[in-house]
Amino acid sequence: MKIINRGFIIVKPKQAFWDWANQFDQEFTFSEDDDCEGSVYLIEEDFMEFEPVLEKNFKKIMKNELAAVADEEDFPEKITFELFSEWFHVDFGSSVFDLEKSDLKSEKTD
Repeated sequence: MKIINRGFIIVKPKQAFWDWANQFDQEFTFSEDDDCEGSVYLIEEDFMEFEPVLEKNFKKIMKNELAAVADEEDFPEKITFELFSEWFHVDFGSSVFDLEKSDLKSEKTD
């Protein structure tokens, strides 16, 4: 087992996100009750307070979550911290353990 030098943010959609997202796929509709899997975002390991870290990263996180269901032209006109907070549950943690023997791989997406 290896300890990874990162903390993490787990982001899970709230009903407000699903209400927006469901308009893009008529075949499937989701709700907060479906307990869909969240996304994990790695952050600096030694953060003291989570609010400054979230304020620094919420736009990138929200755009990534929106891109999973819609094209950029369909995104809300203004992405604000208030909107992010209305659309997503957020949890933080500082311990990341890798149980696999193979090396981690990463791919730049920006």
